[in-house]
Amino acid sequence: MSSGLRPRLSAAVLAAALAALPVTAAFPADAPAAPAVPDAENPSVVLVRVVTATKGAVTSDVVLTGDIQAQAQTNVAFRTNGKVAERRVEVGDHVTADQVLAVLEPLVQRANLDNARAALVSAEAQLTQAKVTFERQKQLISGGFTTRPSYDNAEQQLRTSQAAVDSAKAALGTAEEQLSYTELRAGVPGIVLSRTFEVGQVVQSGQAVMVLAQDGPRDAVFNVYEALTAHPPSDKTIQVTLQSDLAVTAAGHVREISPTVDAASGTVRVKVGLAETPPAMSLGAVVIGRGRFASREAVVLPWSALYRSDDRPAVWIYDSAAGTVSVRNVEIDRYGFDDIVLKGGVEPGEAVVTAGIQFLRPGQHVALAGQAARDETTKAAAGEGGR
Repeated sequence: MSSGLRPRLSAAVLAAALAALPVTAAFPADAPAAPAVPDAENPSVVLVRVVTATKGAVTSDVVLTGDIQAQAQTNVAFRTNGKVAERRVEVGDHVTADQVLAVLEPLVQRANLDNARAALVSAEAQLTQAKVTFERQKQLISGGFTTRPSYDNAEQQLRTSQAAVDSAKAALGTAEEQLSYTELRAGVPGIVLSRTFEVGQVVQSGQAVMVLAQDGPRDAVFNVYEALTAHPPSDKTIQVTLQSDLAVTAAGHVREISPTVDAASGTVRVKVGLAETPPAMSLGAVVIGRGRFASREAVVLPWSALYRSDDRPAVWIYDSAAGTVSVRNVEIDRYGFDDIVLKGGVEPGEAVVTAGIQFLRPGQHVALAGQAARDETTKAAAGEGGR
């Protein structure tokens, strides 16, 4: 190595040696230490966001979908056996009380009616003859030209003939009534909802062949979950709106709650009687019912705070003193669109983690991010200044 490079090399070696000396050697012993890096800036610490649980007034609406039905439905049936000869209405037709809906073949009934009429004519003829005989015997006995037994026999024959006429009239009335049974009438005005027969089909007496929705009040029928019937809305008035036209509304009250739960859907049928039914709310129209629950105090948290622990809903609780988190099971009262209402598990004033829960484990040290971190720093500074 040339002699010209030795001074430069010595200077470089001296600089390296000075750099290797401890830093404390270059400063006085009582100089303050460098500040530590805050937890929020440490990449190994999980950052979370928290909210303070508070109780507030919770008022929820019940929104259900149902349809319009008649309060009274009638199963229409023939009152005699026979073969259907004619059907005069279709499903959806409006019928009056005395309108003929269908007709059976009246062969047997007409034959019975003819026999009853003939029997009446015969009985009336015998009655006429008995009257003539009785009047003759009555005149003869007054003149002493007949015996008392003959008079009594004539009187007895008159009474028997009169009874025979009365019986024949009753039989004729029965035959006429049986003939009228071949015509199917609803007896009440309404709309035909369904039918289960065709022309040429043989039907039995009492077999329901049509279902008729009677004219009159209407119900909005909803299928609701059983838990809702245990805590019904505080306002007994249910607002019903036509789904196809939200401008068509009606008010109603709960008229009937089914005592059984549907095995297939697990719901309970609730019928809301409408005070006045708008014409647009026809049978089968889809409607929306709204009811309002009474206001109550409860803890409301955002959806992001919800966690699952041991197959149960839970949340993470932040301990500001220790800077750690712990998981706690909660009881859900209601799930909202963007929040959850708790029935129990969290007390007012507790800090609940709402962001970063997917990285947490029980007892883990965390740092607060954003505004929460600045609030904690301010509180810590205030505490040190007080000391």
